[in-house]
Amino acid sequence: MTDSLDIQITVIDREGNTHQFQAPTDMALNLMEVCKSYELPVEGTCGGMALCASCQCYVLSKHTLSDMSADETAMLAEALHVKRNSRLACQIPITQDLEGLKVQLAPEE
Repeated sequence: MTDSLDIQITVIDREGNTHQFQAPTDMALNLMEVCKSYELPVEGTCGGMALCASCQCYVLSKHTLSDMSADETAMLAEALHVKRNSRLACQIPITQDLEGLKVQLAPEE
């Protein structure tokens, strides 16, 4: 049984495998931390400070996310494999509004 504070997130890994996770919304986690907790290969080298692009993902669902910070925008301007739907997973806080979020991990650089 799912706790009412949990949401379901779908992540497609770099090999094309689909993973469905329950993510708590009451722990102030971000998407990178959730992916790491489920042992997906999301490095998060900078510790979630938007200083690297090792957690870059493509948002596949139609969710409205918070606007990108200047740091996230700058990092994605320098990253490889960037698409229009690219975001840094460390900059996506887990909230109830993200129920059903679907993302794909970007290729490793």
